Amino acid sequence: MSVGVAVTLGPADVSLVNVRDILLNHLGLAEIPVRVSEDAIVWQERLPRALVAAACGAGLGLCGAILQSLLRNPLADPFVLGVSSGASTGAVAVGMLGLGGSSLGLSGGAFLGALVAFGLVLLLARFASSGTSGVILAGVASTQLFSALTSLIMFAFADSDEARGVMFWLLGSLEGMRWNDVGLSTAVVGVGAIVCIASARSLDAFAFGEDVAASLGIPVARTRVLLLILTALLTATLVSIAGAVGFVGLVLPHAARLLFGQRHARVIPATIVLGAVFMVWVDAASRVAFAPTPLPVGVGTALVGVPVFVLLLLRRKGRA
Repeated sequence: MSVGVAVTLGPADVSLVNVRDILLNHLGLAEIPVRVSEDAIVWQERLPRALVAAACGAGLGLCGAILQSLLRNPLADPFVLGVSSGASTGAVAVGMLGLGGSSLGLSGGAFLGALVAFGLVLLLARFASSGTSGVILAGVASTQLFSALTSLIMFAFADSDEARGVMFWLLGSLEGMRWNDVGLSTAVVGVGAIVCIASARSLDAFAFGEDVAASLGIPVARTRVLLLILTALLTATLVSIAGAVGFVGLVLPHAARLLFGQRHARVIPATIVLGAVFMVWVDAASRVAFAPTPLPVGVGTALVGVPVFVLLLLRRKGRA
């Protein structure tokens, strides 16, 4: 419903009936006459954008729920592993230094940078040998390192046009989404959701500590590495598509737990749905409120996410 309504919003008015007719036509279920301009607006621009927004919100929320449980840290989110900072460095290196030539775009550079950052986190955590706290500290170190590298490259090599384009991407952008982006984002989120739902029992046990999880017969080290790699790949893919979008993975899992309790069999699906709806409406508002120049979606999620997070904290304090 959110995607359907969001598609109707914009400078050119398109009714829900017309959206329905266009969808039926492209799905081969009808041959209803519609305007060519409306068909192009809905099928080639707004619908792919709304679906990618939904997939990114669902995926980032899912990663936040997994990391908060796995690392037993309520402030953990997809960027705690340094993946976002690595993606930013990769995008800047491609956009400003021309690394990779024409074979890599900003998205390709971002994905490779995210993987390098996550590899560094795993390497540092392995040498630290201090469990989940080692992963968090390694993520903090990786975040600071790649943030500094990003700033250094932009300071030393950027001209005004390149800096503007890269900065807009770093703030989160869903401009120019196409159906191949829809396919990639929904596929990775679907696989991630299946794996995480199947691991719900293990995540419930992790909430009581690794020793308790091990006593229940859960392979702690293997499960932790598997889910960390999954969240890193999922975050890297979504960041490479939409840029650095914050607060989704931090806020939505807490909202899901307040509404549906602590069991991950409920928390994971709820977070996926809440994240998708949240991202669709933030993107729609960002696109409409500042037309014709859309507000970067990462700015929108921060503007909405911070007050919501404060309310969640106050509500939790009131219950305590």
